[in-house]
Amino acid sequence: MNEMVKALHSRKSVRVFTEREISRQDRETILHAALQAPSAGCQLLYTILDITDQGKKERLAELCDHQNFVAKARLVLVFCADCRKWLTFYREAGLMPRDPGPGDLLLAVEDAMIAAQNAVTAAESLGIGSCYIGDVMENAEDMKALLGLPRYVYPACMVIFGYPTEHQKQRKKPERFELSDMVCENTYRDKDGGEIREMFSGRTGNQSYEEWMEAFWKRKYESDFSREMSRSVKVYLEEFL
Repeated sequence: MNEMVKALHSRKSVRVFTEREISRQDRETILHAALQAPSAGCQLLYTILDITDQGKKERLAELCDHQNFVAKARLVLVFCADCRKWLTFYREAGLMPRDPGPGDLLLAVEDAMIAAQNAVTAAESLGIGSCYIGDVMENAEDMKALLGLPRYVYPACMVIFGYPTEHQKQRKKPERFELSDMVCENTYRDKDGGEIREMFSGRTGNQSYEEWMEAFWKRKYESDFSREMSRSVKVYLEEFL
């Protein structure tokens, strides 16, 4: 296993950081790495917001499901799917572009997320931890106002960075499923009941499969934040429909 693959296997989310600042050079290294990510037609259909204002960090922590550790991060980047900037490029040339649609948004989200993962991988190589914050999609109205997001710009994800504490370094990474659980050959295939239970074998602690799954279902899929995220995404999508 080479060093890059080893880093991908060992990388885990970090939510507790030391007081050590990230140097300007390392910040720029992370951002330059993001820009090297693959992009549809090399359009780079995203804009990165570098959140340096502490008040905004604290507000983001509150809006993102009250996750206070967001405000303590040394680097906070919001990756926005940007279907707006190329409209301005086209109009500058005297063209009359159509309004962006759902396909344009999905393409821009892909670009933004690939760029974010490049930033995460670069940070890992520098010994800097990171954590994706998907909750940036929640509270659409407040998020738009806080970040000054105009029409056709959507906050695809937020990533926070900082040097991990020793405890975070030693913390065990959650186990992933097996390849056979996640990979289908050529076509999609639903798993039968036996395969599903085998997939979760040894992963439910002292609980039965049913008990564990019900608790997870309530905590994640049926949670208030999940419902708010769906509502907020619908608000953003209305701009593209």
